[in-house]
Amino acid sequence: MKSGLSWRFDNLARDQVGERLGLSEKDFSAALPRAVKAHEGLMNRRERGELPFYDLPNRRDTIAEILDYAEKARERFQDIVILGIGGSSLGPAALQMALGRTPAGQLSAPRLHFPDNVDPFEFDALMSQLNLEKTLFNVVTKSGGTPETLAQYLIVRERLQHKLRDRYKENLVFTTDPKKGLLRKLAKEEKIRAFSIDPGVGGRFSVFTPVGLLPAALGGLDIEELCRGASFAAEQCSSDDLLHNPAYRFALSLCLLRDIKGAGIVVMMPYSNRLAGLADWFRQLWAESLGKKYNLKGEEVFWGQTPEKALGATDQHSMVQLYMEGPFDKVICFLEVQDHGVDMVIPRIYPEEPDLDFWGGHTISELITAEKHATEEALRQAGRPSVTILFPRIDAFVVGQFMMTLEIATVFAGSFLGLDPLDQPGVELGKVLTKKWLAG
Repeated sequence: MKSGLSWRFDNLARDQVGERLGLSEKDFSAALPRAVKAHEGLMNRRERGELPFYDLPNRRDTIAEILDYAEKARERFQDIVILGIGGSSLGPAALQMALGRTPAGQLSAPRLHFPDNVDPFEFDALMSQLNLEKTLFNVVTKSGGTPETLAQYLIVRERLQHKLRDRYKENLVFTTDPKKGLLRKLAKEEKIRAFSIDPGVGGRFSVFTPVGLLPAALGGLDIEELCRGASFAAEQCSSDDLLHNPAYRFALSLCLLRDIKGAGIVVMMPYSNRLAGLADWFRQLWAESLGKKYNLKGEEVFWGQTPEKALGATDQHSMVQLYMEGPFDKVICFLEVQDHGVDMVIPRIYPEEPDLDFWGGHTISELITAEKHATEEALRQAGRPSVTILFPRIDAFVVGQFMMTLEIATVFAGSFLGLDPLDQPGVELGKVLTKKWLAG
């Protein structure tokens, strides 16, 4: 078995960061009865089939179907365009950012594009540069009614039919509900290839459905290894040993920091550009799942903890001043990489200049790791809590483990807080008002 993620929670403790934002054993002990009920509730729901995302990585038939399709598509297409927004784009884009390059450059696979925002300038620029005959468009919407995705699809559909005539459908593949919705209807009527999203899996939990796996396979990523990592996490994070279950410990810590200490912001700060997409993916997962006006009893609670993203070491020169000396309302989640897969030695060129010669002989990996540890320690001394998730390397297994662990952390937080982490009622009004505004 490959080595996986390591979690360091030491710098959340009161004896490390002080009483103002530090958690004590008493804080955890007081929360354990609720946490035990939350775990039991999740396991019961999983057994009843109400949380199918846990078991998605083990669906071998789906994986085989995707691999078969992707192998043929990679031989034919030069570009793959994912038409989707929110969970239909953030997960697959994060996978491509983390795993879609080697030290030698891009994988030998089609180029993937994620025009998830309906910015007319950017979408026109993308469409203008594509060879439509060599481009596959993956249209992703579970409901079949996402306004941004449908608008982009209609533009693409018209241009494909103009260019390819009756062959337009060969350059389209849908990912949608297995039975319902407009895309499923069009797939049947026009005989367009379509992959199914489990009806019980919402967009932000869909990365291990064809929503995430199909673009990953089209981009040449190892989706079998990705699912192995996710399956490992699902087993590891089903443990009732609450404080040694990383998903539960992570979620419980963040919830207690928000409710007891007033830490209403969690900043995910990867020290690797390749992991920045995972921080974007986490922002939606945590915000949309847990930012709720009502709890399950129908009581107004207005619960939420705002997830933000920073990039180490870049944002040490923009945001860390705020984290160090600003309001005591943040917890930092560092993503550290042990082995970047490549390194560069800093040369000794100016031995007569001590300020330059100091750096000679060190490596870039040593520098970025030192900067992370220095920032972590500086925050600790300033009484600011942090948690570190250590990636032994960036590969499909570890990325799969990371994403499944945080999905489980999110539903556990919802269960612990008495919230529904699977709905998003606050999003729906905006959709209604958009159509009303356009209708005049």
